[in-house]
Amino acid sequence: MLMPKRTKFRKMHKGRNRGIARRGSTISFGDYGLMATSAGWISSRHIEATRIAITRTMKRVGQVWIRVFPDKPITMKPAETRMGKGKGAPEYWVAVVRPGRILFEINGVDNDLAKKALTLGAAKLPFRTRIISRTGE
Repeated sequence: MLMPKRTKFRKMHKGRNRGIARRGSTISFGDYGLMATSAGWISSRHIEATRIAITRTMKRVGQVWIRVFPDKPITMKPAETRMGKGKGAPEYWVAVVRPGRILFEINGVDNDLAKKALTLGAAKLPFRTRIISRTGE
């Protein structure tokens, strides 16, 4: 799973996820991309499941770029614990995603295979996405 090697602080506020993506909203590396159309959190498990689905569909042909990195710790208190006694321990890591963010990019495959791979990958994600291409097809 993806996670930072080290961070300055162990725990983080929840924050608000409003507005649209200011960075990472254009295709930079590949010919086809998966763009988020709604906001949310994408966990390291979601990223890994999507990556596996895309690479297996492409049958190890072409390249895949992951454009998001989970750098926000999500904490949880143990089950059946009473309220109080501080914030829970970090359980997993997420990347904060806003609408317009490019999540994955692929290159080196034809149009039909790219659409099929990204559609299967999009099914693994917890929010709505759409497939975009550099040429605008």
